[in-house]
Amino acid sequence: MSRYDVYGLGNALVDMEYRVEPGDLEAMGIEKGVMTLVDVDHQSELMVYLDRHHVHRSAGGSAANTVIAVAQFGGRGFYTCKVAADELGDLYADDLRANGVETNAREASEDGHTGRCLVFVTPDADRTMATYLGITGGLGQGELVPEALEASRFLYMEGYLTTSESALDAAIHARGLARRAGVGTALSLSDPGIVDNFRGQLLDIIGDGLDLVFANADEAMGLAESDRLDDAVSWMKGVAREFVITRGAEGALVWDGQSLTRVDAEPVTPLDTVGAGDMFAGAFLYGRTRGWSKPRRARLASAAAARLITSYGARLPAEETRAIRDRLAAA
Repeated sequence: MSRYDVYGLGNALVDMEYRVEPGDLEAMGIEKGVMTLVDVDHQSELMVYLDRHHVHRSAGGSAANTVIAVAQFGGRGFYTCKVAADELGDLYADDLRANGVETNAREASEDGHTGRCLVFVTPDADRTMATYLGITGGLGQGELVPEALEASRFLYMEGYLTTSESALDAAIHARGLARRAGVGTALSLSDPGIVDNFRGQLLDIIGDGLDLVFANADEAMGLAESDRLDDAVSWMKGVAREFVITRGAEGALVWDGQSLTRVDAEPVTPLDTVGAGDMFAGAFLYGRTRGWSKPRRARLASAAAARLITSYGARLPAEETRAIRDRLAAA
């Protein structure tokens, strides 16, 4: 029996979320709606500009949000990352464990700066990010915990790993370990900008095919190098045994290796779309590892993501995720 449902591999970033206006993004010189990598000096300048804005801090990073969601639904998760021996590194490790996720974070800490992601939420519920990777840019094979990976049902990787040569190498090595151990392999494409700028590296992680890929429509079309969603669907069938393409208010497309299912989105008024894709993946993986049918796990993912975007932040309280789970389990 597997000890963990999901073994996550990704960047350790303390999310620092701000509510801003589009004019603020223009004043800071930040492109709206995408993730931009910045150095520590640039990010410090941004934080000075944002000094009077409310900020909420929590353990973040795409894959971390997903593994936390799995744990909140009642699953078991392990997260491999790299933090520094600083105040934010302690905050990060403590937050993971408080949410039921085991991690190597404390063991892997060393001198430096823990990564930070400034998340800007505009009134249209869009999210824009300015990320300083800090020490997580050095994430590599040395941070992997093979015994935990091999004791898991799924390895889950984020597309952001492509921005670092050592992290990309770790992802490719982890995929090989998972394959040899009979562990499922899953990848989130993470961001349209990642697909545009690191497509070759994403294909290196995919290799000769993965078990499960998560993408939104723009990411899927970018990876397929087409502006047609139908082309992206056909292309994805060649690289993933299963995949999910989320489409915002239009729902999602789910391919299980045999048939394509359209899943409706729950109608809500969004306040903040930060973490919606991560929550969708976490709920879907929870249902997948629990043997739920494709329609039921897709409905769970859709319901959880819909609830998430009606509030601020990249996660829900654990009691809310489990209430959604219980409602769908009884349906």
